[in-house]
Amino acid sequence: MTVTRLSGLIAWISLSATSATAAMAAAAPSPPVFSVEKRWPVGGEGGWDYLTVGETGSRLFVSRGTRVDVLDTSSGAIIGSILNTDGVHGIAIAPELERGFTSNGRADSVTAFDLKTLAVIQEAKVPGHNPDAILYEPASKHVFTFNGKSKDVTVLDALKLSVVATIPVPDKPEFAVDDGEGSVFGNIESDAGQMVVIDSRKLTSRAVWPLPGCSRPTGLAIDREHHRLFSVCDHKVMVVTDSRTGRQVARVAIGDGPDAAAYDPLRGLVFSSNGEGNLTVVRQVSPDRYEVAETVPTERGARTMALDAARGRVYLVTARLAPAPAPTPDHPHPRGTPLPGSFTVLVVGAGSGAAMRAP
Repeated sequence: MTVTRLSGLIAWISLSATSATAAMAAAAPSPPVFSVEKRWPVGGEGGWDYLTVGETGSRLFVSRGTRVDVLDTSSGAIIGSILNTDGVHGIAIAPELERGFTSNGRADSVTAFDLKTLAVIQEAKVPGHNPDAILYEPASKHVFTFNGKSKDVTVLDALKLSVVATIPVPDKPEFAVDDGEGSVFGNIESDAGQMVVIDSRKLTSRAVWPLPGCSRPTGLAIDREHHRLFSVCDHKVMVVTDSRTGRQVARVAIGDGPDAAAYDPLRGLVFSSNGEGNLTVVRQVSPDRYEVAETVPTERGARTMALDAARGRVYLVTARLAPAPAPTPDHPHPRGTPLPGSFTVLVVGAGSGAAMRAP
């Protein structure tokens, strides 16, 4: 063998070894980043639904059936409660008004409370039935309640709590978000899967978009910068929609029984909290491309969550449950009655592992 051929063979072997090493590194799964770092045994009676992080991240608002408990996020201790919110589902925060709002499903009402003292300012009846999701839209200074039983949306003046409009929607509305530009989006929890687009200035429904492959969408999150909406659906799927056109740009596999979604713009991550007992973390590779970064074990029943992007934390809630009733069309994922004293808040964190997105 000539020196030239021998040198070429050595170079080929070296290149092959380098390529194989790179392929193995690419194929190897990334080490887990997120984990349950704390468990706060809150206890107490009552179920739960939505939870919301306060404007500075220091407080966590948790609906508990007839009240909202407010927790200190440094310790997990209850530091106050908003009482007499019968059938409370959601909590919306309006920092510039120094107010918060709750949607009270059994009372068919909205409660306004003082953000500093948590004292109730006013309770107002809504014409819709079973107000569920609630949204404060700062551009118009309106509060929107998404009413499950009457299949409509009530719009209230945030200062007076007077009703200014009722907007019919095709079926049971679920989570809602706004784009900061005058549009409000709400999932419609139908078997076919739809999304309603509301003009927050004209207070009318501007469009109803189909969500192909998304049955009974619940949780909804938004990436305002890239105009993307994230709906979590039955059958372990998240769909991604262009908020300007309604065009579906991606589908992502998630866990079973999701109920909430959140988007972290600092890290380019999307979260789905799944009732089977895990949290799907999805990486946004580009506005039209997504991949599952990891699946974080949580606890069964931890379907709702709140994200504090500034601290890199996700809060979830669950409890030990009595056996669940049989599913119905309105409640395909029924929960059993929470066992007294077992209510727990899970704090999922990334430590220093989840890097900020490059500017």
